Amino acid sequence: MTPESPFEFVYAAEILDHLDVIERKYHRLIEMAIAQQLRYTPEQVTRNRKPLERPGPFGATWELRFGPNNRFQVFYDVNIQEQAVEILAIGVKERERLLIGEEEYGE
Repeated sequence: MTPESPFEFVYAAEILDHLDVIERKYHRLIEMAIAQQLRYTPEQVTRNRKPLERPGPFGATWELRFGPNNRFQVFYDVNIQEQAVEILAIGVKERERLLIGEEEYGE
């Protein structure tokens, strides 16, 4: 069996603003989770990766949750033809609040 072709990651310009409000010690965890979870099978539904029933923050159609208590959420789109995953937003779930950058989003 041959491995699938890896997807390329395309980050929205706002991602840097989103990361600015997340403690730096978590940046490597976020980078690793995106690479491990989305590099080859970004459209495979798992316990912590699912398509959104309605567009999420920044128009995302998929969500990945990970980290302690699934604290971190990555919102993304997949372009099969381009073999690319567009990372649109990275947020932190704090109790009932989802913070992306300095904005609060409802779920």
